[in-house]
Amino acid sequence: MKRILFVIVLAQFLCTSVWFAGNAILPDLITDLKLESNFLSHLTSAVQFGFIAGTLVFALFTIADRFSPSKVFFISSLIAAVFNLAICIYSIPPLALLGARFLTGFFLAGIYPVGMKIASDHFQKGLGKSLGFLVGALVVGTAFPHLLKSVTEEFPWRYVIYATSTLSLAGGFMMVLFVPDGPYRKPGKSLSFTAFLSGFKKSQFRSAAFGYFGHMWELYTFWAFVPVMLTTWKSQYLMVNLNVPLLSFLIIASGGLACIISGLLSQMYKPKMLATLSLSLSGICCLLSPLFLLQGSLWVLLIFLFFWGLVVIADSPLLSTMVAQHAPEESRGTALTIVNSIGFAVTIISIQLIGVLTSVLNTQKIYVVLAIGPIVGILALLYKHDNVKNS
Repeated sequence: MKRILFVIVLAQFLCTSVWFAGNAILPDLITDLKLESNFLSHLTSAVQFGFIAGTLVFALFTIADRFSPSKVFFISSLIAAVFNLAICIYSIPPLALLGARFLTGFFLAGIYPVGMKIASDHFQKGLGKSLGFLVGALVVGTAFPHLLKSVTEEFPWRYVIYATSTLSLAGGFMMVLFVPDGPYRKPGKSLSFTAFLSGFKKSQFRSAAFGYFGHMWELYTFWAFVPVMLTTWKSQYLMVNLNVPLLSFLIIASGGLACIISGLLSQMYKPKMLATLSLSLSGICCLLSPLFLLQGSLWVLLIFLFFWGLVVIADSPLLSTMVAQHAPEESRGTALTIVNSIGFAVTIISIQLIGVLTSVLNTQKIYVVLAIGPIVGILALLYKHDNVKNS
């Protein structure tokens, strides 16, 4: 079983490297394709829109429950790799670029939530620990293009895309060759267009889901704008030499360690308590962000951003565990997928809002609005605690 978990985690890491590949090379894209400087929010949202569309289709057709999850993962990884490569088309128009990122996101819907479904089919006992490693792999995979950009600075930006597409292919083959369907899998017997709604009839599922939605309001916007935070600070202190791609990778990837730790702690403490603590700490980071982004010490800034990078994601495997545990067994994959879909819809609103605010307000003060998410998430979890016995 340890071998299977290792393969699932490694495949998740390799395949999710295509997620932020466009973000890592955005300065080069802006220069080569003569894009607007605020194209970041559009590029990120295109992937999120694609993921939402993909998860809706996967959920409506209950794909992860009616078909072998490993094969779904494999096919999705191949197609995502192809559309990721489309960025490299010479002088690709901005609209086509957004379309390629949209379709990459669409097939990521067959990777991230399906990977969690595969893990839940293999591990019922210790699911929180397993998902901690799995979400940790997602975090590092998401951050990895920034590292690739940092180490290939002297090479054409297309090398980052070639590398991430190759990694996606490798991850897909690993999953289909070495991970069979799990012993706890209960295949969906027939097509049901209402199966994705069944989980929301349970109050424990709703509570975990809305906690996850609040978490997502903050998470991907923070990840998308970490390079912006660093670049903005650097523009005010020109004498300080900052490797923005490398630091962006380290800050985002540090959350992978937080996921592993929170997953392990979930074996000793209630996931809901740990998730509430994580949401509280990340909410405080949102509220205090202007103080740290406006001050002049590089070390204080980095310590703050690394801490924020840890607590902003630590609750993710915990909330996903709660969703998986309270979802109907026969539609667990669909339930995980639809919760992901709604959660990523929330990220688009948040990303676009921050994108708009950057043009009208001081960019170092706007991240306070991200605190809305943790507050909503905490209220959802506490509401469940007060109204559901033995939860």
